[in-house]
Amino acid sequence: MEEGYTEVANAFGDVLQYKLFTLNDQAITVASVLWFIGFLIGFYLLSKLVNNIILRRILIRFDIERSIRYNMTRIGHYAVMVIGTMFAFQFVGLDLSSLTVVFGLLSVGIGFGLQNITSNFISGVILLFERPIKVGDRVTVGDVEGDVAAIGMRATTINSLQNITIIVPNSEFISAQVTNWSYGDPKIRVDINVGVSYNSDLDTVIKALSEVAEEHPRILSTIKPQVLLMAFGDSSWDMQLRFWLASPDGLYRVRSDINCAIVRKFREHGVEIPFPQRDLHVRSPLPVPFSRGEDV
Repeated sequence: MEEGYTEVANAFGDVLQYKLFTLNDQAITVASVLWFIGFLIGFYLLSKLVNNIILRRILIRFDIERSIRYNMTRIGHYAVMVIGTMFAFQFVGLDLSSLTVVFGLLSVGIGFGLQNITSNFISGVILLFERPIKVGDRVTVGDVEGDVAAIGMRATTINSLQNITIIVPNSEFISAQVTNWSYGDPKIRVDINVGVSYNSDLDTVIKALSEVAEEHPRILSTIKPQVLLMAFGDSSWDMQLRFWLASPDGLYRVRSDINCAIVRKFREHGVEIPFPQRDLHVRSPLPVPFSRGEDV
């Protein structure tokens, strides 16, 4: 019985010591690969422990912006993983005093089609340090509009206005045009266009639109709303109401409220919103000449 256990142990030991390949004059065995993976998993769990228990509990006690706390946790995670990778390479016997091996592996990976992954990773690092966008910002990328929920290693998570989670590659924020509604000063100006009949009293129209803006609680009172006559249309004066909001949150709800309030206020003051008018001209048919002898 003991001889059977010994044979199994020896066979298992032979498997662990089986040479897979040679890297930088160092034999890589099954055991060294398992140790390498174990080190990476251990440091990954350590980074999660540092972020979830230590960093977040400590940083949340200070008056630090949410996005800055998030960036610090992400950078801490990357730092722990880099240190763990270096320890893992050293443990399996690879000398990383120079980064020749790392760059060699990276170039091999890029050559095998990892250009997009590398580009997205570098773009993610740029986003964390340069901070053109940050967690909590309202952004528009292409046809996607929503709030930034997380900036990961490969992609950024956006919660759309329909509460749909959308995964956008980090490189899109670097190479494409991005609208950040919250960057710098979060205040935004909203323009509402409306046409009124030429028979309306202009002063009454201006007063009605001003009252609509002044009565809404979300519109900033520190910046006076403006009512402008933009153009003389085919069947109406083209008016524009301009006002400011403290942030883009609830923009479409406010726009709807203002439109409804304009309809009610115009009816109260007898202001008409005209229909588009088109003139239709009907002409008599021209006589068609016929040659003698042709069938009619």
